[in-house]
Amino acid sequence: MGPQIPLVDYLVLGERPRLVAHECDSCGARFFDHRNACAACSNTSFKSVEVPTDGVLQAFTIVAYAAPGIPVPFVAGVVDCDGTSVRGNVINTPADPDHVQLGMKVRLATYVVGADDDGTEAIGFGFEPA
Repeated sequence: MGPQIPLVDYLVLGERPRLVAHECDSCGARFFDHRNACAACSNTSFKSVEVPTDGVLQAFTIVAYAAPGIPVPFVAGVVDCDGTSVRGNVINTPADPDHVQLGMKVRLATYVVGADDDGTEAIGFGFEPA
């Protein structure tokens, strides 16, 4: 295994992979992308906070048609991680209603998305059944 880099800036790799959000210092709204101002209250001050790695699947769809080269079916979902909504695929389980259900408990999981010619692996995240 070569060096690894996260696919998104808010994924922290290592012994304990986790997501880190920007939390508004005024209202507590959380965002994964960089913000100049809070979309909820317009405050401009944020702090970094770890997002719980366990959650509950709040919404999902089974994607049957995607861009060329994207394997289907897959499950795209929204997970409630103790009050923080996270969009991510449900992975490591069959993409069908017998295995994926609203309210199911899930946990953060990482996987190799691809590697470059030097062996550096890009690491993505999803949620797997807990």
